[in-house]
Amino acid sequence: ASKMDLKCALEECSMALNLFLNNKFSEALELLRPWSKDSMYHALGYSTILVMQAAMTFEQQDIQMGISTMKDALQTCQRFRKRSTVVESLSNLVSKQAVDQLSEEEMHAEICYAECLLQKAALTFVQDENMINFIKGGLKIRTSYQIYKECHQVLQTTQGNKSKNETYYQFEGGVKLGIGAFNLMLSLLPGRILRLLEFIGFSGNRELGLCQLREGASGSSLRAILCTFTLLVYHTYVSLILGTGEANLQEADSLLEPYLLKFPNGSIILFYAARIDILKGNFEKAQLRFQDCIAAQQEWKQIHHLCYWELMWCYTFQQDWLQAYRYADLLSKESRWSKAIYVFQKAAILCMLPEDDLKRTGEDIVSLFRQVDGLKQRIAGKSIPTEKFAVRKARRYACPQPVKLILPALEMMYVWNGFAIVGKRADLTENLLVTIEKEETALQNETNHSEYYVDDVCMLQLLKGLCLKHLGRLMQAELCFSKVIQSEKQIKYDSYLVPFTLYELGLLYKQQDETEKAIRYIETAK
Repeated sequence: ASKMDLKCALEECSMALNLFLNNKFSEALELLRPWSKDSMYHALGYSTILVMQAAMTFEQQDIQMGISTMKDALQTCQRFRKRSTVVESLSNLVSKQAVDQLSEEEMHAEICYAECLLQKAALTFVQDENMINFIKGGLKIRTSYQIYKECHQVLQTTQGNKSKNETYYQFEGGVKLGIGAFNLMLSLLPGRILRLLEFIGFSGNRELGLCQLREGASGSSLRAILCTFTLLVYHTYVSLILGTGEANLQEADSLLEPYLLKFPNGSIILFYAARIDILKGNFEKAQLRFQDCIAAQQEWKQIHHLCYWELMWCYTFQQDWLQAYRYADLLSKESRWSKAIYVFQKAAILCMLPEDDLKRTGEDIVSLFRQVDGLKQRIAGKSIPTEKFAVRKARRYACPQPVKLILPALEMMYVWNGFAIVGKRADLTENLLVTIEKEETALQNETNHSEYYVDDVCMLQLLKGLCLKHLGRLMQAELCFSKVIQSEKQIKYDSYLVPFTLYELGLLYKQQDETEKAIRYIETAK
């Protein structure tokens, strides 16, 4: 047969999804491949897995493969769409009569097309640095968004219809994923950019986004797991990086629970479970779960790399520097995501080791720091902020007489918002405080200060203040932060210290319900 009906296609894709969640990645691809040119759902599923692979390996050939498969998928979906394309007939699509004329298959073709378009745009950004591709990617995203908006209106128009069947709920799941993810992603952009995007028709309403994703996640459609994963990424990563560090772990737990029961060895599921353990401060339990996740499959090594990154931080929080070094070393040798960060991180961890342990590793810290600058990369024409930071810090080793960095592994921990996580554990926070105070004394006792002296003293004060804050010693924390701000004129290189300290001080006042003061400091930090 050369035609696959919608119901069968959805059933097969559901089987493929189960294989995927059970770590059978190649089998999932094999199941989808034969029909990937003739069925829109097979095309979407097949290309989505390849796009995920490309995002994980960052290999140029995988990215090319992902893009060309997505092109094929778009063509397949296009064949099933209503002849006059949606965007040409925006005005007539949503009239009641137009909706009735859209066959079930055409409704699904719209949603699959929009999903493919969005993924292709994302890969376009990663693939190339030139402005033309950037604009092309942006236009694809806009078209995708407009289709989702249309489909959302189709949903609202058909809401009262009696004849809702299984495929209708699948369509509904697709719309909730698209509208939810778009609104959530756009709401994370800075206000200036968001206002500009809203002017050209986008919407970045965080509450609407979360609400649509929650509804999608609680349904039984194929997209329920994608809604769940989007929410999990938001709760376990995004809200920490962009928010004030408070993740909604209760929701993350309850979203993950049914999948943990259904796929107890699924590596992606285990990874999230371990990440939630980290955020709760259960580092020892997280370490065991990450080991299970690594043992669960060997096919996608990139999932191992995600685990290595998290394990490196787990051991950093515990100041088990040899173990932390082990995982940083594995990353610097095996993963392609950000060589500059991995090598910097490895060198920074080695700085924390006692002389004897360092000798046993056979590593040369100075030459590692000197490699960092040559490893930086650009994505969508932009350099990556954390890489820029690492390159700037590593410059202290560029001159013939290197000036050693002070506790670089703890400074990087701050950059990655690690103090908000380790702060859940008073025992480990106390240990970090001891390390920082030791370094503080050593620095004060040095007879000839380097040109970085004030910067180093201030950086230690910031880290010390963070530990004290998490230990509930708020007056002392405030003193440490104030010292940094008073030294603003003397800071030579680390210009980030003052704005970040102002921000931390603002959060400290917020914690004590001194709202006006908090707002004033956070505004000044900008």
